[in-house]
Amino acid sequence: MSTRLAAFFLFYAVIYMGNAVYGTFLPVYLSHEQFSQEQIGVMLSLGPLVAMIGQPIWGAFGDKARTKNMVLMALLIGSGASILFFPLSNTFMFLLLMICVFTFFQTSIFALSDAITLEELDRHPKVSFGWIRLGGTIGFAIMSLVFGHIAKDHIGSMFPVYAGAMVVALLLLWQFPAAAGRQANALGGKFRELFTNKKFMFYMSLNFIVQITLGYYYAFFPIYFKEVGGDSSLLGWSMVISSLSELPFLLFSGWIFKRVSMSVILLVAAFASAVRWFLFSQFENPYWMLPVQVLHGVIFIVLAVTLATFINREVPPAWKASGQTLNGLLSLGAARIIGSFLGGILSAAYGMRQVFLYSSWVSMGSVVLFGLLLIWQRKRGAEAFSAE
Repeated sequence: MSTRLAAFFLFYAVIYMGNAVYGTFLPVYLSHEQFSQEQIGVMLSLGPLVAMIGQPIWGAFGDKARTKNMVLMALLIGSGASILFFPLSNTFMFLLLMICVFTFFQTSIFALSDAITLEELDRHPKVSFGWIRLGGTIGFAIMSLVFGHIAKDHIGSMFPVYAGAMVVALLLLWQFPAAAGRQANALGGKFRELFTNKKFMFYMSLNFIVQITLGYYYAFFPIYFKEVGGDSSLLGWSMVISSLSELPFLLFSGWIFKRVSMSVILLVAAFASAVRWFLFSQFENPYWMLPVQVLHGVIFIVLAVTLATFINREVPPAWKASGQTLNGLLSLGAARIIGSFLGGILSAAYGMRQVFLYSSWVSMGSVVLFGLLLIWQRKRGAEAFSAE
């Protein structure tokens, strides 16, 4: 791997280290500060709502800016700086505001990073995106384990740790080649033609439904895990297992995409999520949940890499950053809002265990619905969604 590609690998490792700290332990921090499940659900859903406003803006900036790198730099600085304000107050309204400001910057980091990385990999056809994204998996696993031990006694240290990760990411970003914008109307014109693409709508719709259940998982699993007896250290180990389970798909994604249609890959991910949520609803011992986390490697990373790869193949160069942003808008924005907000209400009413069971029903329903749709399309002899 060249020095330049190594910088991309390390960059993903660092930004996902930050994601491990914030995404895993913020719900734990909020619970530690004595917020109710409804309040936590509101805080973790309103942030993505603001991100839905910000993501099209950042995607358009990425496509129209002189270089996408400068826009990504602004996102890293904005998220790293804003998170340092969290410890200043533990009032509901203040933290709600800071989560909104933080997610305005943070959520678009991944979409824009993918757009820049995939553009560079077009010059290196022998290098799979999965190999670069592997850095994120390793970084997430390491930080989950390390910070899991720290969080037992110093949960508030998550904020400077995240900011430090963004500083390192900025240093690595300077090693990237310039990814030029396209000076196009990224939010209009032919970009709207994506919504007439049957494959695109099929993939995005299935992904959106499964991401709703993932939204609930990310918001409430850390709290649920501690409720059934796990501590922060064991929670860190559970995230290590879930992160390392992504390795097989990342290592062999190029080979898989050549042999299995994307529609089938996404249906497998949806089925795996149904099984995972069902098992979570049945187990009362945190140790039994650890092996279930292996299923994470057939869900989140499969959805993320498959959609990113599809968009990079299908979307014209002038709209690639906006295409990746639209995916983030739905997956990390709208789906997370529904999952965390509705999940908070249902958890308060029925309990987190029952909501995981409901999530299993939703995922299995998507498998049946989209599976039947795929079979119907093939029998009609129409353009198959599975066509590459």
